Amino acid sequence: QVQLVESGGGLVQAGGSLRLSCAASGRGISNYAMGWFRQAPGKERKFVAAINWSGGRTYYVDSVKGRFTISRDNAKNTVYLQMNSLKPEDTAVYYCASRNGGVIAQTLSGYDYWGQGTQVTVSS
Repeated sequence: QVQLVESGGGLVQAGGSLRLSCAASGRGISNYAMGWFRQAPGKERKFVAAINWSGGRTYYVDSVKGRFTISRDNAKNTVYLQMNSLKPEDTAVYYCASRNGGVIAQTLSGYDYWGQGTQVTVSS
């Protein structure tokens, strides 16, 4: 069984930065694509970013392109989401996800394991 634990969330002013981490245990992540999703209050969970097994390919939702960067350290079994130029609309619970495949997926159903989430709040 795979366990994913997110950390790094918090309260930040608009224009600020945060780096989220997702530490995996139960299996190595080196063969698997990883993703980040977010869920704002009263809204559906939505795709934010994903990275393939090697880190050679990444994909972002349009609203975060140029501001967020997903990366991975397979030796540390950890995935990161660097978030810069944060906006109030980025406020959400951010979830890390892992899938049983090496290529990127952008849908909730494409992922098999989920973390508990970390709250990100951006004040204006």
